[in-house]
Amino acid sequence: MKYILISGGVISGIGKGIFASSLGLLLKTIGLRVTAIKIDPYMNIDAGTMSPIEHGEVFVLNDGGEVDLDLGNYERFLDITLTKDNNITTGKIYQKVINEERKGDYLGKTVQVVPHVTDAMQEWIERVAAIPVDESGEKPDVCIIELGGTVGDIESAPFVEAMRQFQFRVGYKNFALGHVSLVPIIGPVGEQKSKPTQATIRELRSLGLSADLIACRCSTTLDNDVQNKISMFCHVGKDQVLSVRDVSSTYHVPLLIREQGVLDFLRKRLDLDSINISSAQIEKGETLLKQWTKLTIDHDRLSQPVIIALVGKYTNLQDSYLSVKKSLEHSGLRCERKLILKWIEASYLEAEYEKEGPEKYRESWEDLKSADGILVPGGFGTRGTEGKIAAARYARENKVPYLGICLGLQVAVIEFARNVCGLEAANSEELDKNAIHQVVVNMPEISTTHLGGTMRLGLRSTIFQDGTESWSTIRKLYENAQSISKDNHHVVERHRHRYEVNPAHVSMFEAKGLHFVGRDETGERMEIMELKDHPFFIGTQFHPEYLSRPLKPSPPFLGFVMASAEFSKKSVLKSKPKTNGISETHNQF
Repeated sequence: MKYILISGGVISGIGKGIFASSLGLLLKTIGLRVTAIKIDPYMNIDAGTMSPIEHGEVFVLNDGGEVDLDLGNYERFLDITLTKDNNITTGKIYQKVINEERKGDYLGKTVQVVPHVTDAMQEWIERVAAIPVDESGEKPDVCIIELGGTVGDIESAPFVEAMRQFQFRVGYKNFALGHVSLVPIIGPVGEQKSKPTQATIRELRSLGLSADLIACRCSTTLDNDVQNKISMFCHVGKDQVLSVRDVSSTYHVPLLIREQGVLDFLRKRLDLDSINISSAQIEKGETLLKQWTKLTIDHDRLSQPVIIALVGKYTNLQDSYLSVKKSLEHSGLRCERKLILKWIEASYLEAEYEKEGPEKYRESWEDLKSADGILVPGGFGTRGTEGKIAAARYARENKVPYLGICLGLQVAVIEFARNVCGLEAANSEELDKNAIHQVVVNMPEISTTHLGGTMRLGLRSTIFQDGTESWSTIRKLYENAQSISKDNHHVVERHRHRYEVNPAHVSMFEAKGLHFVGRDETGERMEIMELKDHPFFIGTQFHPEYLSRPLKPSPPFLGFVMASAEFSKKSVLKSKPKTNGISETHNQF
């Protein structure tokens, strides 16, 4: 097993996850099997109870693990399936060590950070690195390990020490370190400064780790003189200093560093040629490189826009909806449309906000009405829910394509109950525990007192109902993607929720035209909602964004973007004057 540790310096959020994913992708293009581990130094057991505004989205895995968003990057770039153990936190490590101490596993010894905690970290990495992550069931060849935070943080000190020991545990030829640093541009002349990188490498070396690769993040290509200076003062060859400039999309990063010879360096440094790679794996890797190259070319050629309004409550930090954004990008690429995403704070759409902030209220509604499609993602709590309900109503009444995810499905059901079924007081138990008509209720098996890890989580089946095969758009999308089982017509998707549509009201909804075309194995839990006589009005209780890939878009997202592109086409045709009965825009599409 080969290990590549990715650390970061100068500032947090510098792009370690994308660099780690890009390295992994490149290793896959030469036929290697790659897995990934993310180390988060915080004391939380997992990311499940952390605020999206503070930490970004919570990514959910097949096994129900609620993990850091970087594991989403790994899965998307590498097309692999990870487990909750691939996300190591200080909380998990200390919990393991303390539990073992309570059982007497340390035989009366004084339990210390070194060696007991650091040993537990190393053992965890070795165990998880050997877990198969693709359909082959084979043990991976390479494990990418990303160390969260920045070098020098108090929180990450035990992990840094564990990695210092680990390099000797596995051997020189099996361990390499890539360090991501910042090269800022200062002053009106735009001078690139290497001192922050020199300082962070010096800090790293003082802790017993030496960088084999230095990825220099900069807004422009690294100057040759600066590259030479970093090479000289950081004790690495010039070919080990990578210029990772800003690019038009993260999909370009693998090819950017490939052009700088990173694969050639890693071949020698880790003796990758000693790994036995089958001809089938080599061919698969070559195909991946061609597909990824085409993906980046197609991305740069996109010109026809599709405007999507994302109505959420965490829009101040766009990473809160990272997987949703990436899924829209994947589908936009497949549809050959340039994604224009309008971020709308849900509370700004509420009638009460018209008096508090009339300008934001007006702008938000203008953005919503100018969109080709409306998406309401998941979320928790009461803030902004009436704005989401208003957005769902606008989409339904004006035939605008709508995709609701988790809470997005629930608010669409509430809106339908109020304005179509006549239940004016309809609401969710989450939002109003005293509501007369609770059309969304807490699932009976879910704890109402403990929040961490108690939701309905992970991969679960959704069965399409009989009679939907002739008309259901979402069913056809899954069938076209070959994601639907032919024996019992089910699909599997990842979930993260504690509330569900109240089954007592389902017959009323379906009589009015809102159909639940997908349900769980019992038939009592509503999974997919679809409105008849609408171009695209679909909600999913599950989160399809977690399984979307750049080369294999999620069916609900693909259908939504396709419908939005069609809506955009019709809107343009209607808005243009006609000459001799022929639209002047007929050549644009």
